[in-house]
Amino acid sequence: MKVSIFKHLLLILLSGLSFESAAQEFVAGEALNAVNEAGMKMPMSDNVKVYGSFHFTESCTFDADKNLILAMNAGDRAEGAPQDGFVSLINPDGSVHTAKWIGATRDGLELHNPLGSAVANGVLYTVDIGFLRSFDLATGQPLRSVAVPGSTILNGIAVSDDGTAYISNTRNPERIYKVTANGSTSVFAEGGDLSAPNGVAMDNDGNIVVINIGNNAVITYSPNGDVVRTEYAAEAGNDGVVVTEDGTKYVSSVRFGSVSRIRPGREADVIATGIPSAASMCYDSVQHQLVIPLNANNALAFIKL
Repeated sequence: MKVSIFKHLLLILLSGLSFESAAQEFVAGEALNAVNEAGMKMPMSDNVKVYGSFHFTESCTFDADKNLILAMNAGDRAEGAPQDGFVSLINPDGSVHTAKWIGATRDGLELHNPLGSAVANGVLYTVDIGFLRSFDLATGQPLRSVAVPGSTILNGIAVSDDGTAYISNTRNPERIYKVTANGSTSVFAEGGDLSAPNGVAMDNDGNIVVINIGNNAVITYSPNGDVVRTEYAAEAGNDGVVVTEDGTKYVSSVRFGSVSRIRPGREADVIATGIPSAASMCYDSVQHQLVIPLNANNALAFIKL
């Protein structure tokens, strides 16, 4: 008798619940806010600054239209862990705008351990465990995932105006992959001065600039894969590379914590030192500053230029 009553009550309770289907509409996260006592959602006031919101951020990129930094955050790296990488939106002063923008919900989202990132033509690109993933820059909506066959650890990325991605593969085979806008993949470069290639950037002439962890070479390739020039950073162990409008290259050393500046036709000089695990930096073109993720330090460093 008691069991029958329990089943009856359970059916009544379940009939009043609506279960969401497994495939839900993608939702991007909101800027930091709180609901007040009156039940109203209140945006964070301008006199409050929140810092943090990073989990092994290996790269960042910059959205000039929003004037926000996009920080790639790795998920739990344990074997069998769920896909829980995410993207934070960071204000130019380093305070948090949106703690989890991409990654606020997981439905329809494939993102585990994003490394290098780039922005081109309203699209955010990132590499993530053998895949090139892309997202709508305005909404965060996932667009597509392209597998890169033969890759072992995709790391740095640059994207040309026509949507072609150039991606470094840091471990054997040490090479640069090319992924076109229609998703076809090929080997763009290998051998030569490549030694654990890491950071990749586009220069102002549409060439592809690659730096290495294994040496201090800064290699510029034409779009057809020919080496245009080879320059040298002040130190090796390099991770991030930025090319500014005047052609100056900035290179961050993840092993030695320095930032090299290579002005056109001049040898490299060091503009910053003592930066722990200086990873794949980005250039904030509005505030004119370098933004450098510090990997396991879960932080960003800022250098005004």
